[in-house]
Amino acid sequence: MLIIPIKDGENIDRALKRFKRKFDKTGAMKQLRTRKQFTKPSVKHRQKIQKAQYIQRLRDNENS
Repeated sequence: MLIIPIKDGENIDRALKRFKRKFDKTGAMKQLRTRKQFTKPSVKHRQKIQKAQYIQRLRDNENS
C-alpha cells in the first residue's frame, strides 16, 4: 500500500500528482494487465526479439 504524507498547507492536487507518479513507478497496472491474459512463452520470446530488432534499427538510423 502506498502512503503519501501530506505536508501542512500542501495543495491536494500536488499530493495526488505525487501519488500517481509513485503508483506508476510500482508497475501495478502493467502487472495487472499482463496477468489478465495468458501469453504463451513462444509469443513472449517472439515479442522480445521484435522489440530488440526495433531498438537496433533505431540505433542504426541514429548513427547513420
